[in-house]
Amino acid sequence: MQSFISKEDGIFPSVCSLDCPDQCGLLVHKKAGKIVKIEGDPNHPVTQGAICNKVRHMTERLYDPKRLTTPLKRVGAKGEGTFTPISWEEAIVIIASNWRKLIEIEGPESILPYSFYGNMGNINAEGMDRRFFHRLGASQLDRTICQAAGSVGYRYTMGGAYGTDPEETTETKLFIFWGINAVSTNMHQMMLAQKARKNGAKIIVIDVHKNQTGKMADWFIPIVPGTDSALALGMMHILFKEKLVNEPFMKEYTVGYQQLEEHVKQYDPETVSVITGVPVDDIYKLSRMYATTSPSLIRIGNGLQHHDNGGMIVRTISCLPALTGAWLEKGGGALKSNSGFLSHNSAALQRPDLLKDKQTRVFNMNELGKALLETTPPVRSLFIYNCNPAVVTPDSNKVREGLAREDLFTVVHDLFLTETATFADVVLPATSAFENTDFYTSYWHHYIHMQKPIVEPFGDSKSNTEVFRLLARSMGFTDDTLQDSDEELVRQAVHHPENPFLKDVQFDELDEKLYIKADRKSFSLLNLTTPSRKIELYSETMIKDGYPGLPTHIPLVDDGEFPFLFVPGPNHNFLNSTFSNNDKHITLEKEPKVHISQLDAQNLGIEDGDMIRIWNNQGECELMAAVGENVLPGVLVSQGLWADMPGKKQLVNALTPDRLSDMGGGATFFSGRVACSKELS
Repeated sequence: MQSFISKEDGIFPSVCSLDCPDQCGLLVHKKAGKIVKIEGDPNHPVTQGAICNKVRHMTERLYDPKRLTTPLKRVGAKGEGTFTPISWEEAIVIIASNWRKLIEIEGPESILPYSFYGNMGNINAEGMDRRFFHRLGASQLDRTICQAAGSVGYRYTMGGAYGTDPEETTETKLFIFWGINAVSTNMHQMMLAQKARKNGAKIIVIDVHKNQTGKMADWFIPIVPGTDSALALGMMHILFKEKLVNEPFMKEYTVGYQQLEEHVKQYDPETVSVITGVPVDDIYKLSRMYATTSPSLIRIGNGLQHHDNGGMIVRTISCLPALTGAWLEKGGGALKSNSGFLSHNSAALQRPDLLKDKQTRVFNMNELGKALLETTPPVRSLFIYNCNPAVVTPDSNKVREGLAREDLFTVVHDLFLTETATFADVVLPATSAFENTDFYTSYWHHYIHMQKPIVEPFGDSKSNTEVFRLLARSMGFTDDTLQDSDEELVRQAVHHPENPFLKDVQFDELDEKLYIKADRKSFSLLNLTTPSRKIELYSETMIKDGYPGLPTHIPLVDDGEFPFLFVPGPNHNFLNSTFSNNDKHITLEKEPKVHISQLDAQNLGIEDGDMIRIWNNQGECELMAAVGENVLPGVLVSQGLWADMPGKKQLVNALTPDRLSDMGGGATFFSGRVACSKELS
């Protein structure tokens, strides 16, 4: 395998590394060994040359003067951010010696890795790191902060992460973007929808906030947060009652439709309207449009699953296409995730066998604050990479209190001195994706991509895989598998004959072509991976797991007497906390705001542009009020995870609960309650 590093000048194919479903094909322009421009690859079959602002301005992040170039050792108080440069040799010795002492005194489970997908490259996100910590016998991390709840809910219905091929959605006639700000988080699906709209398609958006996607819709339907399952059940009530269902499809491809028909009688439009805030007439109109427009596609968003009832919401919505038979039409059905088509050989990559049957404890990443402050025996060391939990993790004040423990030895591997890194004892500089060998698998489209390094590592930075190879040697681990090269890791991971959709993909072909489409011809609605092999409108498995067997609306947890539901959604120019510390992207996004209805603002004496205080028992924020009709009364919506700035209180996750969702141990970011006032603290 050849990299592109040896060529000082030219235009080189690449792939976007961000945690985004689109996973764009890129062209990287290089001059005198430095990246000078990034543009979309017009030849990519799905993304076709269009990219977002985040990637268009990526060079400013890559060469940001704040980017780390050398390892650092803390010399000030935790959280103060005072460090002195050290060598890699000294850094590795410090880490390994601390860990050997901990293992001797308290055992390897006193050490906890903490990571997510700040880099979506598979070997740098879940490769040598997993092997190393398995071999070490460290505590394990349940990485559930993003898609866990909805993935479980969708799996109960469909058996796995299998949805409509996005490339076919130019044929779709009705799009329902449900709980997704696609303009900001899945822009190419919106572009495909707009292309279909030129041929007569309609776009409906159902969301808690009339964001950029809602403003581009033919019809925007505002909804009370956490009530989406009730709306879906109300639609089912009408579909059955008015005989708008496709009974031959349900007989052949589903189980439980007769039980479902009886069950949804209780979800009449009047009852559902009271729950959801959606007018009765709109529920009828939506249901009839959905039933009579074909092909129809429901794009199920990420935000829906960040509620207490998020798994059941996704489980419920995913039943709708089976009632109309939308799955049989090209461009019809539903799309939450398509990662099932591109699943790689994770066992070969991660090597869980290196645990050697040790029963190590497991921590849910959404409960990091509890893990650091309440666990016995305590966590004594964290190794944090590919994420910034001091900003991203729920109940962030509790997380920061835990990170400030003097008896906690913390290592952070990142491109920048993030808010989390200021609490570290050792900070290691990380490479960017353009400096790595890796492979990528989209969770939206059907293409697997190869990434070859384009430029030399920035300063003295190192990739995740190289760091864990160094640590393995320093810890005295002689297992050959802990020294596999990046190319060997990719080869092992992409060889996965058990996945019928990738069984013919070979490393050499991927290395040559750079991207290959999964072959979904063997996919069949009569051979799903549910127990019945069909779409399960009624699920015996759910009953065994302690859930209702039929889709059900379950209200949010009572989160106290605070008057507002608070939804801290994503913004357009950041991706979680990534880019929030880069001047260009801050300029593009301007400033953090909170959207409040005209009625609520009037009652509280708040005017558009006022700074207002938002608080609950966990913490407080001060954000600029955006007054209007973009949210329902009783709802506050902020956008973006903003970096810490002196004199400002904008840490929105200080207000979010660290409760776990109904399924999968997912996060409940969007189910918290707050109060707000014009009076600042």
